[in-house]
Amino acid sequence: MKKITGVFLAVVIAMLGLNTVLSGASHQIVIGHIVDENNTWHKASLRFKEIVEEKSNGQISVSVFPNTQLGSEVEMIQSILTGGGCDIAFTGESMQTYVEELGIIGMPYGINSDEHMKKVLEGDVGKELEELMLGTGLRVLGYFIRGPRNITSKKPLNTPDDLRNFIIRVPQSPMMVAAFEAMGAKPTPMAFGEVFTSLQQGVIDGQENPLAMIQTGAFHEVQSHLNVTEHLRAWVYIAIGEEKFQALGPELQEIVKEAAKEMQRFEHELFLAEESALADELKAKGMEFVTVDQSLFREKALEGVKKVLTEKQKALYQKMVDAE
Repeated sequence: MKKITGVFLAVVIAMLGLNTVLSGASHQIVIGHIVDENNTWHKASLRFKEIVEEKSNGQISVSVFPNTQLGSEVEMIQSILTGGGCDIAFTGESMQTYVEELGIIGMPYGINSDEHMKKVLEGDVGKELEELMLGTGLRVLGYFIRGPRNITSKKPLNTPDDLRNFIIRVPQSPMMVAAFEAMGAKPTPMAFGEVFTSLQQGVIDGQENPLAMIQTGAFHEVQSHLNVTEHLRAWVYIAIGEEKFQALGPELQEIVKEAAKEMQRFEHELFLAEESALADELKAKGMEFVTVDQSLFREKALEGVKKVLTEKQKALYQKMVDAE
């Protein structure tokens, strides 16, 4: 199904509303996300749908639109905030558009381990981040942990010195650019769809992504080494529009909150199994995993990133450090 935008989106949502009336449901929740039907996010969304519709005895009907059918992450967030049809989306550092502190979600080496992330997200820092989200009009129902990002290359990158003059594709992120510049590399932002050809033609020397994206991009065909830098551990929030949430009423709100907890647990279980399988698959396809001293990369990266943090981001980062 092609991406739904503008007037067509409004028509689709109107049709969904008609179907809701016909089915007897008094509330409709529309979930949109950017990944395909095989992704853990989508499978977790279907689990949420199953629980909510069952527990609410049909009072709530849930529809799930994968593959950017409702637009990009930013467009879906805007749709939620303006009542444009989307009700729940998965979002992270893109929220810095509304609150600069939320950009910290995409900070290289801001989170150093899964244990550290849990302390941050389930402690005082997490409460502060959720309050910042609520201030924009989005209520946090839970979160999905993203796989740590690693660097691929045609040679082993054992230390930051091996990155000197290394042309690497990075996302359009000032923090990521600053981190790799500090490590001596030449970061080049470009669209994900252009990466394979650019690697193949030698326009860039390498790229960085989680295992899932490395596999999706078939980068093993043009890159021989996967350097385990784990330079970014991030997450996305399961976010519902506060206006929609309040319209549900207390009883249905509890059902949605409990379903979201199960959604998070279910996705994380799938995620852990998938990460292990992806590593085995990439190794089987010939990629050599290079174990590096991450502290060397961390030191250089943070040196660069701290220079581009705003004062509010620096204060929040220090709280993250203290949480560890």
